[in-house]
Amino acid sequence: MMRKNSGLMKTLFGCVLLLCCLLAVQMAWPDTSYAARKFKKKECADCHDDFAKKYLGLKNLHPGVKEGKCQDCHLSHGIVGKLLLVEDGNGLCFRCHKKEDFNLDKKVGVHTALRRGKCTTCHNPHGSSAPNLLVSEGEGICFTCHKKDNFTRKVVHGIIQDKGCRVCHQPHYSKEANLLTMEPGKLCLSCHDKNKSAFKKSHGGYPVAAKSCTICHDPHSSENPNLLKTSLHSPVAEAECSACHNAADSAKPFGLNTPANELCLSCHDSGSIQGNGAVKHEPFKEGNCLSCHNPHASEQKTLLLNAGNKLCFNCHEDTSHIIRFPHAPLQSEKGCLSCHSPHSAAYKGLVNKPEGELCFGCHAKTKEDGAKNKHQHAPFKENMCLSCHNPHGSSAEHLLTDRADTVCYSCHSGLQGEFQKTIIHNPVQGGQCIACHQGHGSDNEKLLKATGKELCSKCHEDSIPKDSAASLHEPYVDDDCLTCHDPHASDNKGMTTEPQKVLCLNCHSDLAESIATAADRHAPVSAGKCTECHSPHLSKLKSLLLAETPDICLNCHTGLKAKMASEKVHSPAARDCLRCHQPHASKGSRLLDQPLQSLCGECHGFDKVSFQKAHLSIAADDMNCISCHDPHSSKDPKFFKPVMHAPFAAKSCDACHIAGKE
Repeated sequence: MMRKNSGLMKTLFGCVLLLCCLLAVQMAWPDTSYAARKFKKKECADCHDDFAKKYLGLKNLHPGVKEGKCQDCHLSHGIVGKLLLVEDGNGLCFRCHKKEDFNLDKKVGVHTALRRGKCTTCHNPHGSSAPNLLVSEGEGICFTCHKKDNFTRKVVHGIIQDKGCRVCHQPHYSKEANLLTMEPGKLCLSCHDKNKSAFKKSHGGYPVAAKSCTICHDPHSSENPNLLKTSLHSPVAEAECSACHNAADSAKPFGLNTPANELCLSCHDSGSIQGNGAVKHEPFKEGNCLSCHNPHASEQKTLLLNAGNKLCFNCHEDTSHIIRFPHAPLQSEKGCLSCHSPHSAAYKGLVNKPEGELCFGCHAKTKEDGAKNKHQHAPFKENMCLSCHNPHGSSAEHLLTDRADTVCYSCHSGLQGEFQKTIIHNPVQGGQCIACHQGHGSDNEKLLKATGKELCSKCHEDSIPKDSAASLHEPYVDDDCLTCHDPHASDNKGMTTEPQKVLCLNCHSDLAESIATAADRHAPVSAGKCTECHSPHLSKLKSLLLAETPDICLNCHTGLKAKMASEKVHSPAARDCLRCHQPHASKGSRLLDQPLQSLCGECHGFDKVSFQKAHLSIAADDMNCISCHDPHSSKDPKFFKPVMHAPFAAKSCDACHIAGKE
């Protein structure tokens, strides 16, 4: 019985142990059959606490921020550290705000900040203390683009101080100019009652309500009372409109009481406004003062219609073009008036000084330096500055009227065709005459900046090396590059003044004579290619050679070079080609420096027994050595040619020849 109970207990213990193991395995290995994972959702502000502190306490919040719908604008998953929007630019705003409400399809009338910029230029996309989510309150937002000084002068329009810019201007679009809320006249009269006696009195009883108020008044701010513009015509300042116009109660009150071309001069004496010069400004001459001046008021001095050069450019459009090198006075405060008079002047172009005197008034150093030169350019000497320079500015350096060569060819017309040759010097090709020539004057002839090698080496320094140990060509020693080269253009290689065959022999006359009487000439000599063997400038070798012999010869005689490389070489040929040959021309054949038998006999003694035996005692004068021997190289020890007649090879001359007979 005890044994039975003991067995049962062991069985129960085993079952309990197995159950515990199964539970442990289940806890350690999750149940993968449950696919739907549940996550607790966190709000964006739970992590972006800095955003919450900055915006959530503001008075005005974007609905998306207020309702916690960040995903209306932002992608919730993306690159860490990078702001990802659902859509770029204004397109994101137009997902909710109707694009057609902003009239972006209109060609004019849309606020520039909206058409060219982004909504976020003016509006904060999250929140703001200002209404409509504006980035700042009041006019401050307008001053981010518009210069504040023009709106904060001594006298500020009261309505702006009280209600700001939007009382007169629309923020996005208006069919009226300058984004006005209504037609300009109506807008002013919506506050200013034209029927009040004070209004009528201040305007001399004239029906100004029918005209534009901004003729005399600045709508924003001014240094003058009543917002009158900075520069006022005296009758306007004194409310004496009748000085120029018909009476206020007449049928045409704004009509002129004197013809326009006479009206201004009825008060302004012609002489007092510089009107006595021989050359008169066309509008001034015709009495058309209103081409330049406003008759009532202006923000510019002397009632000008526009500021500075802009006024002149209304007519002189060619002077307003954008250029690389503007003349400094044109960009100064005085602008055009630095050189020109507005009404009349003594000289053409409305200037009061002769051409040279006017220019040298600023460029005194140029005149001083130029006057010291031995040779002066004719236009400079004659004070004809405008023959080469544009007084307003140019896209060419030094204010030249055009590219340098075009300017030069306007006088040196014959040279343009002369320089049209096979090879043109780079400065000439690029129209840069002033790379070598001075524009005003020089101590060198032809207005050169320098002479000879000193001038050429500025560009050709690498091709004209300096080596005191070298052998120098005589013209190179004298620094006279133009002895051989044309500085502008040439039809010859190396831009030489003449073909080498002629050029070199002009100096080497002794060589010219020997070539002329020679029976045989070296091929490069006949072709006039001297520089295939000689350097035209300098060389470390004698006679300005490019290389020593035999290397220089084998550069052309490549077949012989290969043959000599694989065969036994005749010692004179291996040592120096000029041991046997003349380099230029010879009275004999093969450029030999003497008759063949004499040449060979210098080394080979014809009277020796061995020689006579080898040549069957035939007289040397009767033989042609190279008919049997190769004078340069051979595989044969005796330099015999590779193909020999069998009897000759066996020295059986009598097989063909009869001894003692010719």
